[in-house]
Amino acid sequence: MAHYILKRLLLMIPTLLGIMLVSFVIIQFVPGGPVERMIAELQGHGGDATARIAGGGGGDFAAGGGARATGEASQYRGAQGLDPEFIAELERMYGFDRPAHERFGMMVWNYARFDLGESYYRDISVIDLVLEKMPVSISLGLWSTLIIYLISIPLGIKKAVRDGQAFDVWSSAVVFVGYAIPSFMFAILLIILFAGGRYFDIFPLRGIVSDDWRDLTMFQLILDYFWHMTLPILAMVISGFAGLTMLTKNSFLDEINKQYVMTARAKGLAEKRVLYGHVFRNAMLIVIAGFPSAFLAIFFTGSLLIEVIFSLDGLGLLGYESIINRDYPVVLGTLYVFALIGLVMTLIRDLVYVWVDPRIDFEARRL
Repeated sequence: MAHYILKRLLLMIPTLLGIMLVSFVIIQFVPGGPVERMIAELQGHGGDATARIAGGGGGDFAAGGGARATGEASQYRGAQGLDPEFIAELERMYGFDRPAHERFGMMVWNYARFDLGESYYRDISVIDLVLEKMPVSISLGLWSTLIIYLISIPLGIKKAVRDGQAFDVWSSAVVFVGYAIPSFMFAILLIILFAGGRYFDIFPLRGIVSDDWRDLTMFQLILDYFWHMTLPILAMVISGFAGLTMLTKNSFLDEINKQYVMTARAKGLAEKRVLYGHVFRNAMLIVIAGFPSAFLAIFFTGSLLIEVIFSLDGLGLLGYESIINRDYPVVLGTLYVFALIGLVMTLIRDLVYVWVDPRIDFEARRL
């Protein structure tokens, strides 16, 4: 098993390189960027903005209090009439004065040392920014995933055992409603019902803690935290448990109808012994296989709109704002972190495979 883990860790390197290369190439063709954004600001604000950039860049490229008209064509939209030396200084400020392959090579070298660079528009390094926002996303992802699995697996097993009965029928209706309505719609409904939208004002509308959290005791702080997280987590759980419930049910139904289960029942084994001693181990393999993708979906894409709706300052909101603002170091840095987490989660999935079913031998597989 140690040999397999080592090979998987080594395979992460080309995988990460491929993800970084594709993301880097896509960004090269995305319209707009920090240079064009600064040009637009300068064109709108005139000499004051030019002087501010000149001070930050350390170069006297705004001589005479403004940009000089040259009539030369520029690759940047809105740069007509600006001094080429001024544009070149902006490119040096943002690192665009080097060829693309050189910039990519520097990025790979820095990322290998977990140096994700500096944000263009925030006075903070990307790694510090990610670490600052990560607790919110981890809170949403871990609690939602934990509750979803605690609900879906027992519910899916019960639906499989009572397939076609009244419990299976009415619970399927609930599951299909949860499957059809996205989490942000549930979030809006919960706000209307319980966050002062129209009916009850029980839960807070925004944030992860109250403004006076520094004055709270540890017990009060824990209660305050769960008070703020109740509606966001509930919205994600309601829309997230449906798929896993049906996956669990179908997996158990497939195993229940196999010959070894009939043999175990013919030997007189109790139904619980058959279900949890024989069926459970085999049926759970497909559920475990979907854990990494389910966790990442909840951790990032699933929590994006939830973070926006409830004003939770996490990684999903950070990534969205970075894309809108063309803050490329933050975009690539957060993508690198998510890709690394996804690869590690896939490896953990395989290890759990072996833990659930020791008959699986990854050493015998050819990667």
